[in-house]
Amino acid sequence: MAIVVESQKACTVNPLKLSQPLGATYAAMGLDACMPVMHGSQGCTSFALVLLVRHFKEAIPLQTTAMSEVTAILGGYENVETALMNIRKRAAPKMIVLCTTGLTETNGEDIEGHLAMVRKRKRELDDTELVLVSTPDYVGAFEDGYRRAVTAIVETLVKPLPTVRQQINLVPGSHLSPGDIDELREIICAFGLEPIVLPDVSGSLDGHLDSVWRGTTLGGTTVDQIRAAGASSFTIGVGEQTRDAAEMVEAIAGVPFEIFERLTGLEPNDRFLHRLAQLSGRAVPARYLRQRSQVLDAMLDSHFYTGGLKAAIGAEPDLLLSIGSLLREMGAELSVCISTTASASHALLPASEVILGDLEDMERGASNCDLLITHSHGRQMAARLGKPLMRAGFPVFDRVGNAHRCQIGYRGTMNLIFEIANVMIERISQPHPGDWKLPQSSGGLDVSIQG
Repeated sequence: MAIVVESQKACTVNPLKLSQPLGATYAAMGLDACMPVMHGSQGCTSFALVLLVRHFKEAIPLQTTAMSEVTAILGGYENVETALMNIRKRAAPKMIVLCTTGLTETNGEDIEGHLAMVRKRKRELDDTELVLVSTPDYVGAFEDGYRRAVTAIVETLVKPLPTVRQQINLVPGSHLSPGDIDELREIICAFGLEPIVLPDVSGSLDGHLDSVWRGTTLGGTTVDQIRAAGASSFTIGVGEQTRDAAEMVEAIAGVPFEIFERLTGLEPNDRFLHRLAQLSGRAVPARYLRQRSQVLDAMLDSHFYTGGLKAAIGAEPDLLLSIGSLLREMGAELSVCISTTASASHALLPASEVILGDLEDMERGASNCDLLITHSHGRQMAARLGKPLMRAGFPVFDRVGNAHRCQIGYRGTMNLIFEIANVMIERISQPHPGDWKLPQSSGGLDVSIQG
């Protein structure tokens, strides 16, 4: 169990964490025909939009209520009404997810009352679902915003329905890529089960070209599918951040659930497949037994490069647990662990300490580490320390293919093991200052290798 220590610095230097509104927006991206809206200034929305576009290399639908200095003081009801009506007229979304920001949370607006009044005044919005998510960006982090958004979506739309035995709910955490969700869907369907994925960014942010264009999200979980989640026989959550949403579905519709803290590594995937076998009444398909044996061989082949490795990781809680636990199982030492927000996941991390801090905290502690793992904002730190950087999490804007990375399940675990090992092989094979020495000799040239 890791001890959680909060950094007491007066300011953040080279931030690791991202805001709650951005996390909530990311959750909304996994809903079909949806328009996420940030209730705040235009700058808040612009920064979030840039990060999403750079990470996924896709067009991102995101709107703002464009609060100004005047409306910040007098109230933003008119901004909310105008934004909702303009979005309804131009994009005709089936759902609008309104995320608050630090600005609108600080001035104490009754935003829930605003939405009720807009509903009453503007009957044109009757065919549009409105979801309000409270996400002040002066507390919490990306993972918290995502958690709150998914819970609010469930609370707003899910209703109790007669149970469909073969239907289950899958609630993926924000640390899962579209490729991860595709892998999970394939595994679940292999057992004859029908998953409702909430939210499903694999349908909207998977980097596909389509002849159809619309101003809202294109693909993801539909409104009808969200409502049908109340008929599922079971809910599976991936990551501690999904617990609130799973508990909400159980409270509303009586659907039991299980939270898998991670699906990277052997033991959690063994439990996952065992649970699917129980739910479906089917044996584990032979191809997954084969994949399990491949993971074991991958661990055997790679442990030469990970055994004794000292790693520094900076990530959101569930991603930190996922990567950190696998590294520990591969014989690595978690020397520095930096995270963004409080989470029950930290108690499961096989490390002595987790610091809630920034990339400067990570850099200060990583001078003796062999590998750095964090998002793209850690590239300058890696250059200063002269250490290899494995990019993970969000945002990764200086690499392509982020939507298709798969790091869960047996196959994804094997991919991640090979990625880590190959980073270390490349590090070992490259000459570095001080590796070579030309000693003084009275005879011919004598070249020796140090270390």
